[in-house]
Amino acid sequence: MSTIEMKKELIEKIQSTNDEGLLEEVYRLLEINNEEIDTIILSDYQKAKIDAGINDMQAGNFLSNEDANKEIEEWLKK
Repeated sequence: MSTIEMKKELIEKIQSTNDEGLLEEVYRLLEINNEEIDTIILSDYQKAKIDAGINDMQAGNFLSNEDANKEIEEWLKK
């Protein structure tokens, strides 16, 4: 599909939908595409911490969201 065909099809789909959530998401995606995205430069310390977190996850050292919420609730009761 050519770029022109893709644009036409997208325009037709946008015009025919009443789904506000879908329209908001399309709008958000198009705005992101038009914004200049800043590059984040990480320090060696930050990179090491990210790598450590990834290694923990791969080793199974993590909590599910549900388990983490349970631990937080227990901690708050103390």
